[in-house]
Amino acid sequence: MAELPRLNGIIKQLEEGKVAFIGSAGADPSALIGSAFDGALFEMEHGPYDINRLQDGMQYMLDRRQIAMSGSVAPAITPIVRVPPNSGEANWIAKQVLDIGVYGIIWPHIDTVEDARSAVAAMRYPKREGHPKREPFGLRGDSPGTAARYWGVTGNEYYARADVWPLDPQGELLCALMIESTTAIKNLPKMLEQVPGISVIITGEGDLSQELGVPRQYDHPEVLVGVREILDICKAHNVPNGFWHTNNDNIEKLIADGYRYLMAGPGRSYGVLQKGRAAAGR
Repeated sequence: MAELPRLNGIIKQLEEGKVAFIGSAGADPSALIGSAFDGALFEMEHGPYDINRLQDGMQYMLDRRQIAMSGSVAPAITPIVRVPPNSGEANWIAKQVLDIGVYGIIWPHIDTVEDARSAVAAMRYPKREGHPKREPFGLRGDSPGTAARYWGVTGNEYYARADVWPLDPQGELLCALMIESTTAIKNLPKMLEQVPGISVIITGEGDLSQELGVPRQYDHPEVLVGVREILDICKAHNVPNGFWHTNNDNIEKLIADGYRYLMAGPGRSYGVLQKGRAAAGR
């Protein structure tokens, strides 16, 4: 049997040193079919937590003609989800969304090393004692059938790939942590040094601006200092940094500054995507 290709399109771009572009799944995820986004985000932190709607949306996104013509089971656009709570509360939610086949989780409000470790652990199956990549010890329960069918792989193939990247270089699961507070920025170096398995750090400048008393003033000097500190820490630890509020005015600067994961939301997605891909040389 031929070896499976890379299935997660976001990870594919990141491991090749490129910029990944993520669109919003929105009310009609099928509208993204045919676009050049690498990933599609299902919003369940500030949107309703509806596991059935998520599962339906993921099915609508599958472009079966594209899959057939490509000769690969990899989806053209990789579905990921932002979950409602922070990692300390969310093991059962991670289990549910992973078990229906999502390829990644964005964890909001990660403030401490313990939060970061809990997020990674929730996405992993446990490894036996002595395994070289046993830690963070996995807390995910075993029920892979639906996810394997959605990925188009066998159960054993799913087990081989259902781990976090880059801790497991063959892993197809993206573990993205949102840094959204001054406490989180202070603890970020320790998170990246002490917790293997973090795929991406995403800057949450919106909540940071709230804490600093300047809500949504993204150009405020205090906000800019915090945002830059996150980027510098990520660069020092060779971890991709993502940015949430991209637009036509800032996309080129974000890429020039070194951001590797860029989110574009409804109403501005395609213009930002076109301009961003040109700036990133894609």
